[in-house]
Amino acid sequence: MASLPIDTAKFTGIICAVPPAPRVANRETGQLRVDRETGKTVFQVGLCLMAGASADVVNVSVAGEPAGVQLGMPVAVRDLVATPWENDGRHGIAFRAAEIRPRSAPASAGKGAGQ
Repeated sequence: MASLPIDTAKFTGIICAVPPAPRVANRETGQLRVDRETGKTVFQVGLCLMAGASADVVNVSVAGEPAGVQLGMPVAVRDLVATPWENDGRHGIAFRAAEIRPRSAPASAGKGAGQ
């Protein structure tokens, strides 16, 4: 199914609600999930997305550990996408970002200042 881009500029704030943690691919062996393209460990971060008077917490996957991201910290998110999924009668939306960084940090070189 197609990934749907999310315009993070529409949010009034994005805050780390759950600190980054590596995603586990196999619970029995403890093997960590690895990004197919980069070979980096995939981390999951709980983000509070605020828009006006509402807020939602979503788990967002990102390849590589988001350096400096801590609980309660405002963050910038680059290239956030939502991908609907269905498996054995279960369904949901998976969120993934190219980068999650502390809001006060400068944008990655050559990546632009995308929020």
